Amino acid sequence: MDAALGPPQAMAAQREELTPMMAQYHDLCAEYDDSLVLFQVGDFYELFCEAAETAARILEIALTKREDSTGTYPMAGIPIDSAESYIESLLEAGYRVAVADQVEDPDEASGVVERAVTRVVTPGTLTESELLRSDDNNFVAALAHDDGSYGVAFLDVSTGDFVATGTGTRETVRDEVARFDPAEAIVGPEAPEGVFPDGCMVTGYDPEAFAADAARERVTDYFGSPETHLAGRAEVRACGALLAYAEYTRGGEHGRLDYLNHLTRYDPREYMVLDGVALRSLELFERRSVHGSEGAALVDVLDETACALGGRELKDWLRRPLVDRERIEARLDAVEELSEDPLTRDTLRGLLADVYDLERLVSRVSRRRADARDLRSLKATLDVVPEIRAGLDDAESALLRDLRERLDGLADVRDLIGEAIQQDPERELTEGGIIADGYDERLDELRATEREGQQWIDDLEAQERERTGVDSLKVGHNSVHGYYIEVTNPNLDAVPENYERRQTLKNSERFVTPALKEREEEILNASARADEHELDLFREVRRDVGEAAERIQNVADALAVVDVLVSLASVAAQYDYCRPEVGGNAVEIAGGRHPVVERTVESFVPNDLTLTRDVPVAVITGPNMSGKSTYMRQAALVAVLAQLGSFVPAESASLPLVDRVFTRVGASDDIAGGRSTFMVEMTELSDILRDATEDSLVVLDEVGRGTSTADGFAIARAITEHVHDEVGAYTLFATHHHDLTAVADDLAGAKNLHFRAEREDGDVTFVHEVAEGAATASYGIEVAREAGVPPSVVERARELVVENAENAAVGDDASESTATAASADGGRADAESDVLDELARLNLAEMTPIEALTTLNRLQREL
Repeated sequence: MDAALGPPQAMAAQREELTPMMAQYHDLCAEYDDSLVLFQVGDFYELFCEAAETAARILEIALTKREDSTGTYPMAGIPIDSAESYIESLLEAGYRVAVADQVEDPDEASGVVERAVTRVVTPGTLTESELLRSDDNNFVAALAHDDGSYGVAFLDVSTGDFVATGTGTRETVRDEVARFDPAEAIVGPEAPEGVFPDGCMVTGYDPEAFAADAARERVTDYFGSPETHLAGRAEVRACGALLAYAEYTRGGEHGRLDYLNHLTRYDPREYMVLDGVALRSLELFERRSVHGSEGAALVDVLDETACALGGRELKDWLRRPLVDRERIEARLDAVEELSEDPLTRDTLRGLLADVYDLERLVSRVSRRRADARDLRSLKATLDVVPEIRAGLDDAESALLRDLRERLDGLADVRDLIGEAIQQDPERELTEGGIIADGYDERLDELRATEREGQQWIDDLEAQERERTGVDSLKVGHNSVHGYYIEVTNPNLDAVPENYERRQTLKNSERFVTPALKEREEEILNASARADEHELDLFREVRRDVGEAAERIQNVADALAVVDVLVSLASVAAQYDYCRPEVGGNAVEIAGGRHPVVERTVESFVPNDLTLTRDVPVAVITGPNMSGKSTYMRQAALVAVLAQLGSFVPAESASLPLVDRVFTRVGASDDIAGGRSTFMVEMTELSDILRDATEDSLVVLDEVGRGTSTADGFAIARAITEHVHDEVGAYTLFATHHHDLTAVADDLAGAKNLHFRAEREDGDVTFVHEVAEGAATASYGIEVAREAGVPPSVVERARELVVENAENAAVGDDASESTATAASADGGRADAESDVLDELARLNLAEMTPIEALTTLNRLQREL
């Protein structure tokens, strides 16, 4: 355990001797021993001992000392008003934060003020709007293992999104985790390691929360019988533990999440699988830095959503493309209709821009953390819903008609908020100014009493000036002494006998009269009672609105989908995308373009691609910088876009339903894990060869370049043959191993494609056009020259190419005499013969890349 967590070591041995306040702090630290405890003392949150030293270092705040009868302790504090920014820094440093608030009025406390942890702030359970990105989900995950099966659940506490799935393999768990990219995870006993990505806070949580009976009871409490929602004990255990953890972060037994109305169980096979490697290499969400400037991700060029609801929904669609043709076609029908109707599209977009984040609003309402302005924001959104519904009156596609029916205007909720909450309410709930006049008769009477008393006070100054003849006399008020009549020293002789001295100042005296004291009591009593009653009324309204949480969430879901469809239609119309045909038996793309690259270059050269069941493999050659990687990625992105229900950047496109996109692109290593670039490459290839099917799309870029040329070529050839013979997946394989192009002559289902280059007067131009057949050269030296390599180096490289070619020719002429001389050494010849015999017997098509590499390494050592 971190030294900054748990009970302060300096206090541990003297718990019974501590002052009451420090004993309270000690006990809270012991109870929340996985968190830094922020302990409210007046207007500050304080930390003591080791926790203070840690916080002072991370937050760069002053480290002071507290001294009492039991000793001196390090102390550091942060203002409550600006606590969220400090909490964010602690989270980024890898800590959980337990916020211990005063839950008792200090003026009414008979001893030490009672404090309790009201929330535990963790990376995955954030609900504070200041700490959340509005267009991103923030998931916490739970992973359980039970009798050979895994259950994994994901919850966004800020929105109520709650999904779960189960699988029998660690690899599938890893793929699903990559989809949702949780900020935090809790794991149960026997859960596998290495599933969650770097940057995700992973904790072994209370085993009792993962226990089957406890988890089942908690799931039942929220959603009814688990059998109606989940499949298998592992899923139940993951969901139950996740609910327990979410409650813990909301304050334990009082932390029930009443707004959780839906638990959705999904089968990974219902969606195209995009593992972490594919998500990164296709740059779906992560921007890539190019020449020092931040590039764009696919989501950036697709996202023209107008509200936070749509932004998050679009990311979910992109995270989980569909494999159900009927659902895909329904989305495409809606996108097509909206793309052809700019007036409706623009109207809906304008209305959606006025939609607040309903999911997070209703979450705050249900958690009793919403203020009056939140309720007004909720009403403002619900006011727009009938207009959006009307904008879909003429919709023809089935999906748009269904969404129209789901857009419940919630008139009862709108009317309640409109009648109860002032249009521009105060933010603080305890100081009045939030309930509208006319909503409650008793509140109106108290306000009337306060106003009448205030008017009497306002009239008093003029009356007393006239009565005393003192024109400088004034009536005032302050929070310490209340109302008073102030008379300057030169006029004290004119003070009436019924004035009672209240305060003496340097140049004046302040007085009060019996009538003024009586009015003051009336005003203050009426004001205090009004504020108290107003707070009670607000809580009732908030509770009633919270009871409609499920209806509000259903409207939020519909608005999110409408926003995504409008966004996709806008992109399609603006950038000339076409409607794809899905469900065929071939990849046929005419004039395909890369959706991101075409936005970042002055001109983009479209290209065609055809892969069929009979010829599913294409070996692609051509110079560096000619466009091979872009070409392959754009094919994968077209498939992803089509199956999420989007139009695609092409003149036309017909695609099969792809179950998974595999990518092996780029060079990377795993230094922390002790794996070289080549080992990472081989590991990823092993995953592809194990899991790919004939319905997969495989993108391979420069496989085998991390080892010797001979080994690399052998592996590349073996992989190509295995994918062709055993898998049958639609495959694009870019390579610099020009000898690999011979595979098209040997394999009926393979063909060669290349990117053309034109040479004129020693200069090479890359035209970025793909053509049938193999490339005739790599043009590596020309690429080096274009990249700015010094001319002397370029010229020397050309000389070496010529020398190597000449040496190769001489070697061919001398090969016969060299072989004769070598045969004189009988021992060496026998050894070479044995190696050659074994190589001839190897069935590379049935070997994994790792097996091939291991065998080649052994044979090389034998030589």
